[in-house]
Amino acid sequence: MSSITENTFQAIISHAKEYGFVFPSSEIYDGLSAVYDYGPNGSELKKNIRDYWWKSMTQMHDNIVGIDAAIFMHPTTWKASGHVDNFSDPMIDNKDSNKRYRVDHLIEAKADQLREQGEAAAADALVAQMEVLLGSDDYVALKQLMADHKIVCSVSGTGNWTEIRQFNLMFSTQLGSVAEDADTIYLRPETAQGIFVNFLNVQKTARMRIPFGIAQTGKAFRNEIVARQFIFRMREFEQMEMQFFVRPGTQMQWYNFWKEERMKWHMSLGLPAEKFRFHDHVKLAHYADAALDIEYEFPFGFKELEGIHSRTDFDLKSHQEFSKKKQQYFDNDIDETTGKPYGNYIPYVVETSIGLDRMFLLIMSNSYEEETINKEDGTTDSRVVLHIPAKIAPNKLAILPLVKKDGLPEIARQLMDECKSSFKCFYEEKDAIGKRYRRQDAIGTPFCVTIDHQTKEDNMVTIRHRDSMQQERIALSDVKQLVLNAVS
Repeated sequence: MSSITENTFQAIISHAKEYGFVFPSSEIYDGLSAVYDYGPNGSELKKNIRDYWWKSMTQMHDNIVGIDAAIFMHPTTWKASGHVDNFSDPMIDNKDSNKRYRVDHLIEAKADQLREQGEAAAADALVAQMEVLLGSDDYVALKQLMADHKIVCSVSGTGNWTEIRQFNLMFSTQLGSVAEDADTIYLRPETAQGIFVNFLNVQKTARMRIPFGIAQTGKAFRNEIVARQFIFRMREFEQMEMQFFVRPGTQMQWYNFWKEERMKWHMSLGLPAEKFRFHDHVKLAHYADAALDIEYEFPFGFKELEGIHSRTDFDLKSHQEFSKKKQQYFDNDIDETTGKPYGNYIPYVVETSIGLDRMFLLIMSNSYEEETINKEDGTTDSRVVLHIPAKIAPNKLAILPLVKKDGLPEIARQLMDECKSSFKCFYEEKDAIGKRYRRQDAIGTPFCVTIDHQTKEDNMVTIRHRDSMQQERIALSDVKQLVLNAVS
């Protein structure tokens, strides 16, 4: 990435820590690689993104319900899903630096360099060739591809590589009170399997008819050897997934439906359309007959944000085989071709899966701005502002009495009590009003309301808009509704 983009990304990382969004985990012990904690503002923003997704899935669709499955699952689950045998990444070590890399990351980084040099066609061809070789597991040819493009280690500067080999990404642990009697189980590498093993439980208890979906959010864990780019790729992360169960033969119709539906969701947050694109998979996972990524242009380039996959009937059929429990659905609808009910079948599945942490990083990256302000007296000022969409901002309203006396805090507290049950508010009475505005800009608060001495006489307050910095006098009684209108 360019130095300007690199500097911006580092500024976002520093800003996230300074203003209570994201902290390195266990920082007093020098941290833990690729693991992060969300601070007061970060946990609010993360929750708001999660709630916005959850509402769009389970409240706005009358044929989608939610569950919250356990992280620990019977170990045979992961044998049935293919994760025990197939959930691995191709790795390579540099013999001079002893540094380990994911092969696809090395080749993608080379492609990014080509794009920066104006060789977009060559970059696309390189990525396409990589995906073909990964799909065929031709690691000899893959290593030769690295040699042909002179891909070297960023530490040693050499191309002295080991052979490429697979590395399983699942974390294992022991279940049991006595070590020698314990069973090996896994921290789930994805949340989808908790949905599949509960397919019939949900279908029967929620009285769902095909087509219907099951949504879930929750933690997943992957032993990423090369974790990088802040919270983009972590070992402990959160997913927001929905599995949509459909009649066999209709999966491509629903695949295209959810492709467009999910892009509409991103656009509903006011995000720039030109920063999104679809990327169709060349290499398909063992369970899929179609797959694409919704990619976003992060400061380090276009990267995967969300996946849309047509998973066929692989998962339910496999769990039926391993568990010996039928995973069939009886469809009463009439088949127009035969004039008879469709009867029993194992449904096909269309999946939407988005990384909550990646969506968080998208919001931070898209919102961050270092702005120069031209003042009326001809001088300039500056501010750092997060243009977070109002509906998901950590705080919706900052309530600021001009001074800490003369009855102004009492009026401010009364407004706080009126509003806090409807949306998140922040109260502050320390420092000059300008400094308080700047702090709220930096955490993305869309509105600030100032209570001054005139308020005591006419019940009017000054409300300040974060993005434009415009201020207007409105009635104290109108503040709550103005904010509600903006965040609904």
